[in-house]
Amino acid sequence: MSGLLIEGVATGSIAAEFELAAGDRLLAVNGQQMRDLIDYSYYTASDEELLLEIARQDGEIWELEVERDQGEPLGLTFSAPAPAHCRNNCIFCFVHQLPKGLRKPLYVKDEDYRLSFLNGNYVTLANITGAELARIIEQRLSPLYISVHATNPELRQQLLGKPGIPPILEQLQALAAARINMHTQVVLCPGINDGLELERTVGDLAALYPAVQSLAIVPLGLTRHRRKLPQLTAIDQEYAKAFIAEWGPRSRALTKRLGEPFLFLADEFYLKAGMPFPPLREYGDLPQIENGVGMVPLFRREAARMVRSARHLGDYRATVVTGVSSFPFVREFLVQLGEKTGVMIIPVAVENRLFGQSVTVSGLVSGNDIVATLAGVEIGRALLVPDVMLKEGAGLFLDDISLQTLEERLGHRVIPFDSTPRGVYRALKQLAKTGNR
Repeated sequence: MSGLLIEGVATGSIAAEFELAAGDRLLAVNGQQMRDLIDYSYYTASDEELLLEIARQDGEIWELEVERDQGEPLGLTFSAPAPAHCRNNCIFCFVHQLPKGLRKPLYVKDEDYRLSFLNGNYVTLANITGAELARIIEQRLSPLYISVHATNPELRQQLLGKPGIPPILEQLQALAAARINMHTQVVLCPGINDGLELERTVGDLAALYPAVQSLAIVPLGLTRHRRKLPQLTAIDQEYAKAFIAEWGPRSRALTKRLGEPFLFLADEFYLKAGMPFPPLREYGDLPQIENGVGMVPLFRREAARMVRSARHLGDYRATVVTGVSSFPFVREFLVQLGEKTGVMIIPVAVENRLFGQSVTVSGLVSGNDIVATLAGVEIGRALLVPDVMLKEGAGLFLDDISLQTLEERLGHRVIPFDSTPRGVYRALKQLAKTGNR
């Protein structure tokens, strides 16, 4: 059925006064058919008089004339739009490298400009229609998060595994002319889109500043489950060191030329290289932090502040698990926090058996790998697990192991915590208060 399914009605709201209820559908606003949340937000943004077309659950159609103060919310909530599926066949696609037996949603590839605007999801724009591009411009869907990978049209088709896609540079230029802000990324594949091709891509995108507000270069991820896929080269320590040596100075030169930080190297390059991170100030307002850029420098700053403000919590033992790549700086923080709080905190790096040793980030650690790693480890009062390892709101690891199952298999209490220095401290405080209960 067309329109938007109403999920909730706020008490005391305009919608409640009209006796709207969950299960009704909003079909149109001022004659404009509702396709998704973006339409709803756009067409109800400012008009003080609204004509709503509602389909009640019993099939009756209502037309409601609404008068309100400017910007007053109607009090309706809706579900997020179902994502459009990706029709690309990217040679580095992580979904194509997943083993069997994981949660079903993990195998779904989305490619939806609406989710780019609403949630910050990266999209390639390879499957977008002219009408959708016009909608972005008309409704001012800004900022967008765009996977570029290369501005060379032929190379980009190779990377995306899809012929006949629109030239990305023309799309970006049209969006820039309409003053749509964009954050961009390049997934770096050694020997394919690095070298001169990367120079071309960076130059093309920097020329569109300030509409293109940032560019992150992130390393490709390879698992041990690649089957019948193009041969790709992993980024190792030697490559990462050489890449930082070349592109670190170029990033600083662009900052000087543009006046603001623009080009960012993902934290993983520095972790793989074992090299010092740039000062946090070089990351600007952290526009790419959700893309793994600046997380470590920010963590270290927050960790130092947390250690200074921490108080003694008691004499007990607790274990904290983390990914292999984050282990060195997490361990450093936990040792300092333990000295300040009196808690014996045992940091443990979980090797990724599910995806392979080359996958080292905490967010891809599975429940079974935690069990295997902790065999023979004296856990203490509880095991602390960063929430980045869990599906939001569900308490499930990638392999569908629940927190309860993990507790049963380990024979110890398991406490999830917000994946920040303050989150660790709060979990330890909670543990100090509850003891062995």
